[in-house]
Amino acid sequence: MSEERKGALGFKQDTPAERFFNGLIVENPTLVLMIGMCPTLAVTTSAINGLTMGLATTFVLALSNAVISLLRKVIPDTVRIPSFIVVIASFVTLVQLVMQAYVPKMYEALGVYIPLIVVNCIIFGRAEAYASKNNIIPSFFDGIGMGLGFTCAITVIGLFRELIGGGTMFDVQIFGEGSVVPGPVGYFFSQYQPIRIFIQQAGAFIVLAVLIAIMNQVKFNLEKKGKDTSKFGVGGCCSDVEIKDPHKVKEELLAKEKAALEAKETIKPDFKAADKEPVPVNSKEENK
Repeated sequence: MSEERKGALGFKQDTPAERFFNGLIVENPTLVLMIGMCPTLAVTTSAINGLTMGLATTFVLALSNAVISLLRKVIPDTVRIPSFIVVIASFVTLVQLVMQAYVPKMYEALGVYIPLIVVNCIIFGRAEAYASKNNIIPSFFDGIGMGLGFTCAITVIGLFRELIGGGTMFDVQIFGEGSVVPGPVGYFFSQYQPIRIFIQQAGAFIVLAVLIAIMNQVKFNLEKKGKDTSKFGVGGCCSDVEIKDPHKVKEELLAKEKAALEAKETIKPDFKAADKEPVPVNSKEENK
């Protein structure tokens, strides 16, 4: 029997649990792979915006992954990219119509970023790198994991930006004038002056950078404890590419360079033979 392949967090490769936690933690699109930055930075002015955008993306990602996996043997390779776009655009249109009908204010708040889900590199990247090569069940859970990982990340970014920049949390006043927190703590909170830069473009970069630093620190702490973190950030649009340890790559390059130098030293040219005058081929004929 072949050795069982291990995936994210020690789970068996390509199982629903492995795919779910892979997208949620190990290959989090925002905090690890750092893809899909356009909606991450643009719509996270509040937690509710981030949550809505994330759930819409999760819906499209999970269902498009499932359909593309189901049709992967039917779709010709020459037209796979247009086919993927048609499938993704169909689900995005469905999300648009539902949001326009039931949550029109939220649809107006997110604006053009809802139709732009079609070209979100998270969705297209998972369709190309995973769903088109694997069965429907792991592909579906891969979409859910990646979508919820994206949702959690942008909701937290929106929450911090809204709280620090406006004093609110899901539109409820926590800091600043009108705080709903009672007692002495509420009085202390009411004196808070919001830092408006956090609800502007620069605030998105600041919060994102802090969260990525925290994620890197968690990975570093796991490495110090002897945990295997080689799976972190390996996938995304290039999950079928083998990623080597940079230290091993450096050692291999040094070994090849040393072998090349040794081979060069063993092949020494004979300069004495080169200094001898060549004997003409037709010299005997000339003597005759």
